[in-house]
Amino acid sequence: MNTSSASQGAGQLETRGIEPVPENECNGHPLQLFWVWFAANISILGLPLGATLVAFQGLAIWQAIIVAILGAAGSFAVVGVISIAGRRGRAPSLTLSRAIFGVRGNIGPTLVSLMSRLGWETVNTTTAAFVLLSLFAILFGTPVEAKNAPGLTLLFIALFVLLTLTVSGLGHATLLVIQKWATYLFGALNLIVGGFLLTHIDWNLVFDAPAAPLSAMIIGVGTMAAGTGIGWANAGADMSRYQHASVKATRLVASAAFGAGIPLILLITLGGLLSVGNDHLASATDPIIAIREMLPTWMAVPYLITAFGGLLLSNNLSVYSAGLTTLTLGLKVKRVHAVIVDIVAIFAGSIYFMLIADSFYGPFITFISMLAVPITAWVGIFVVDLLHRHVYSPKDLLDQTPRSAYWYRGGVEWRALGSWALAIVLGFSFTTVATTPEHVLFKGFLADTWLGHNGLGWIVTFIVAGGLYALLGGARDRRVSTQEAAHAR
Repeated sequence: MNTSSASQGAGQLETRGIEPVPENECNGHPLQLFWVWFAANISILGLPLGATLVAFQGLAIWQAIIVAILGAAGSFAVVGVISIAGRRGRAPSLTLSRAIFGVRGNIGPTLVSLMSRLGWETVNTTTAAFVLLSLFAILFGTPVEAKNAPGLTLLFIALFVLLTLTVSGLGHATLLVIQKWATYLFGALNLIVGGFLLTHIDWNLVFDAPAAPLSAMIIGVGTMAAGTGIGWANAGADMSRYQHASVKATRLVASAAFGAGIPLILLITLGGLLSVGNDHLASATDPIIAIREMLPTWMAVPYLITAFGGLLLSNNLSVYSAGLTTLTLGLKVKRVHAVIVDIVAIFAGSIYFMLIADSFYGPFITFISMLAVPITAWVGIFVVDLLHRHVYSPKDLLDQTPRSAYWYRGGVEWRALGSWALAIVLGFSFTTVATTPEHVLFKGFLADTWLGHNGLGWIVTFIVAGGLYALLGGARDRRVSTQEAAHAR
């Protein structure tokens, strides 16, 4: 386990791992988090989210905007709520989760979160390498297929992971600076590409489009939330643990909701506008190529650079969070070494998908998408616990022996773990797992209900997990509360 050390500035290596940040080093402010979440969601790949609202749900554009506000900004408000725990406990999300599930019971949620992080980081990396292959094909006439240019493919994978390692490896202070200034650069490129795409819109169709029923909007809100903020919820405290103790909870929530909400609402709206009367973008298996085909060659270059930058900014934050999650799982190394372990896994996975596998990419995305169910259950329990937990004991968060206040019974808080497990089972009851419409791997017995058919089983998972945990009394019995408060002093 890492030992605490003084905070490092931008460009210097952050040596702190998962141990809580000393109060005298908590000097952060909410505007820093605003830029972090803005950068992580600035990717032009948000356009397909809006496309699905209009093309598949049949929403009018004004309805799509409302859905984007409620689904995207609203779900990131949940990320902001979890950021409150980071300010209180001054530790990463999954480390604070030990106080809820027990130091051993927390292994399950931590492992699921790590698998999800590594999975999506691998997808980001392979997608970024494909983007660079497309860019070089335009500029230099090189092959666009990865297997026809293995040397270039390896180079592009290595470049992306090296850039990611540079930022996430150096740590929190560097991440704050890079995400802020890169937002200006790639934000400007997004505006240029987005402005050009606006010329493809048939405004008569936009204004004549009929409104969809309220049920379609409800489905849309759930879809947007699942595709945006819910996936980032377990990183909320990772970024907020350096926030000053005087920072108000409302400002933390606002920094996440507005930081992520502004770019997402704009991108979702543009995606919806592009899909009025045309479902090409919404139904595309490769949205990068679908958008690329809308552009002339001279505009494709800045578009591909923009897409690459958006993927990189998202990956920077994700890999940083994954490193902390790896340490929480029990790997006894320095934080930067945990990041390197994650990077090696991403590098190997990307090589496999791009140069070796022929048809495993789709099933792999299906698998990591399934992990949203247990993550949502964790979010429900974490949020309910946060309502009445104002103190975390730094000593006990790191103590994995029976002496810890978070040992409970055998290292497990069974009310939390039981609620989590039951909610997962129920969540999968509403779930259909398929690589194609014809190839169904798993179908829950409630999958044909309205909730299951519309992919809203995760909402049931969230409510059941949090509700059952609350009914069982949570982790706050008198003995633990007293011991925890004493150790927190």
